Amino acid sequence: MSPPGGRCTRSPPPRSRREAEVAGDGRADLLVRAWRAAGPLQGWLAWRLHARFGVGVTGIVRAQDGRVLLLRHRLWPAEGQWGFPSGFARRGESFQETVVREVREETGLTVRVGRLVELRSGSRYRVEAYYEAALVGGADGLVLERREVLEARLFPLDALPAGMPRLHRELAKRRPG
Repeated sequence: MSPPGGRCTRSPPPRSRREAEVAGDGRADLLVRAWRAAGPLQGWLAWRLHARFGVGVTGIVRAQDGRVLLLRHRLWPAEGQWGFPSGFARRGESFQETVVREVREETGLTVRVGRLVELRSGSRYRVEAYYEAALVGGADGLVLERREVLEARLFPLDALPAGMPRLHRELAKRRPG
């Protein structure tokens, strides 16, 4: 029997959990409308709402005669201090710009960045990009950033130093191309 006015006061039958999730009591529709309204801000919002990744960028710097520029990094583990110039990309900076900046900061030298040769996911929240780079104007202007770099030298491929990460050694011996 219906109450006066013909409206039932009983609750609707219970929904399954899935039906409740799909219905979402209007919140899903609200989120969709808000997302669409964000338009060009969607990328920024996605970036702000999700995990951040540091991007380590390395320049495989070669001189015109084929030697590679290696640095003895102060902050790296003692058993593996020799490696290529590297550092973290800054927000809004291209990875190629990072290579140029890091080489300039760590050595005072100028490079021309070439192709991407390796892209790896590193530790937990890190991605690593490795670029070929050519030394421009030689090593005459070498000035070390002493807080980070103990030593810098050009090495022939057949005389790479001990204490160099395996990947850096492999990348040094790859033919640029």
